[in-house]
Amino acid sequence: MFNKKSILSLVLLLTCIMAAKAQVKIGFEVSFKEPQAHYAEVQMNISGLAKDYVDVKMPVWTPGSYLVREFEKSVEEFKATAAGKAVKVEKVRKNTWRIFSAKAANIQINYRVYAFEISVRTPFIDESHAFLSPTGIFMHPDGLIKSPSTVKIIPFNTWSKVSTGLTPVAGEQFTYKATDFDILYDSPIEVGNQDVFEFTAAGVRHEVAMYGGGNYDKEKLKVDMAKIVEKETEVYGENPNKHYVFIVHNFLRGGGGLEHLNSTTLGATRNAYNTAEGYKGFLGLVAHEYHHLWNVKRLRPVALGPFDYDNENYTTNLWVAEGFTSYYENKYLHRAGFTDVDEFLKDLASGVGTVLNTPGAKYQSAASSSYDAWIIGYRPNENSKNNSISYYNKGEVIGILMDLEIINATKGAKSLDDVMKAMYLQCKTLKRGYTDAEFKAMVEKISGISFTNFWAKYVNGVDDVEYVKYFAYAGVDVSTENATPGKPVTGASGQLTNDGLTITSTTRNSAAWISGLNVNDVILSLDDTTLSDALSNVRLKSPMISLDAIPLVGKKNIGDVLKLKVKRDGLEKEISLTLKENPSVRLKATVNENATPAQKAVLKKWTGV
Repeated sequence: MFNKKSILSLVLLLTCIMAAKAQVKIGFEVSFKEPQAHYAEVQMNISGLAKDYVDVKMPVWTPGSYLVREFEKSVEEFKATAAGKAVKVEKVRKNTWRIFSAKAANIQINYRVYAFEISVRTPFIDESHAFLSPTGIFMHPDGLIKSPSTVKIIPFNTWSKVSTGLTPVAGEQFTYKATDFDILYDSPIEVGNQDVFEFTAAGVRHEVAMYGGGNYDKEKLKVDMAKIVEKETEVYGENPNKHYVFIVHNFLRGGGGLEHLNSTTLGATRNAYNTAEGYKGFLGLVAHEYHHLWNVKRLRPVALGPFDYDNENYTTNLWVAEGFTSYYENKYLHRAGFTDVDEFLKDLASGVGTVLNTPGAKYQSAASSSYDAWIIGYRPNENSKNNSISYYNKGEVIGILMDLEIINATKGAKSLDDVMKAMYLQCKTLKRGYTDAEFKAMVEKISGISFTNFWAKYVNGVDDVEYVKYFAYAGVDVSTENATPGKPVTGASGQLTNDGLTITSTTRNSAAWISGLNVNDVILSLDDTTLSDALSNVRLKSPMISLDAIPLVGKKNIGDVLKLKVKRDGLEKEISLTLKENPSVRLKATVNENATPAQKAVLKKWTGV
């Protein structure tokens, strides 16, 4: 037991530790001497740490993207001074540098970062702009992840703007502050001459920073993006931000997004805004990433925060974090008026079809897919579609089924919206993430029924999706037809090269799979017809083609034999494929005109309009 003296000593010790941490100041200055060569110059200043040595660490991954990316590999010319004198530096771990500061109160660290990978999760710099994905740029002193810091950006001399969700430091241009490194690492920074416009929605100021040009209509985007923000905020009852930033990178062909606490980075196709499909795709991306403002960033699995930036952070709940967000993307587009009921149902049926048509869905559960994101999800191989399923896809389908089950069980009184709001408020109150058991318990509390069998089938199991049963709750009929009725398929795809068609994938249980056609086999001829002759009348948009796209294959019937001459490891070999029916299906969902009042009530609650 502690006596009063011991307690007093402990309090004094903790007070001293807190005071010491409060005296530590950490600041960064980022400049660009050679942006055309893709470099950022980083200066890190630490004061108030009088230690024999100081370790500084760079994260090896970035939250929201579940892959160890080893950002430290891009660091060059790391050096340090202490009290104004050069000191010894030693790398003691792959992402950790040790500065032998000899108890100096002031340390200055300088290093360069090479940034030339275009994505929403990695830094990229060229002569036109700099995108600073912070986990790939900044470092933190070991043990001081909760310390505040400041960041000063010095734009290249032809750049004039900085866009970020970080809080500006009053009176200091392009200087920002973060209350801790979790905030800094969650705040991307766009530097350049981006086109910036704003709109207000749900009482929040939203900034949109467009890089790369494009045929977008700013006034239209302000209105339509605001509609999405309002609909999403309605579900949760509050918007946790005062300022939100969309950083949009427009490329020839772009896509993808990464969520942050009060911002997001989006990849878009610059000249697709004026097409119905392209514009819907962009608004869907906005809806998806903005929903992460709640789902993932605040309503989160317990494993996803506080983060371990040195190692993988495993969770079985990415099917909720990402899969449900994919489902809600469609719900928000519909609720905001961008799709009608028919298109909404078409989009959901397409999502179900993706799972039905992925062989790996029968071999990997949603929970397993989530857990294995680190080893499979972000680095698939040629066989991944055969033994795994994306937690985005399977989670979306689980969201559809769960929503319908809840609405049906409560006769239209409750929906998945109520679960998401309740879990958000629970995480906010408890100040931590949820466990799988807690999420299941909330679903059961809201619905009033057991979800044990549902979890066993769809979350932890690989049962076939009972989509007809669930859609029927809402009076929606789902018909299924073969994707290519009467046409045979080989189940093989490849890339055209000077040598022939190099196989890049085969589908489980297809003709190619059964015959033993291998990835990396080079097809030289089909039924004694050279590949060049077989493709002589085909206009190809891409060197990546399905074997089924070759006219000679398309003329055959199911059950016919296709003879291939292939080269494997430099040796020629003959393979015979017995062509099979396409196992892929196409779903069509339509509202039953004779639906019962109970079904109509479910449909109304489900669509939310």
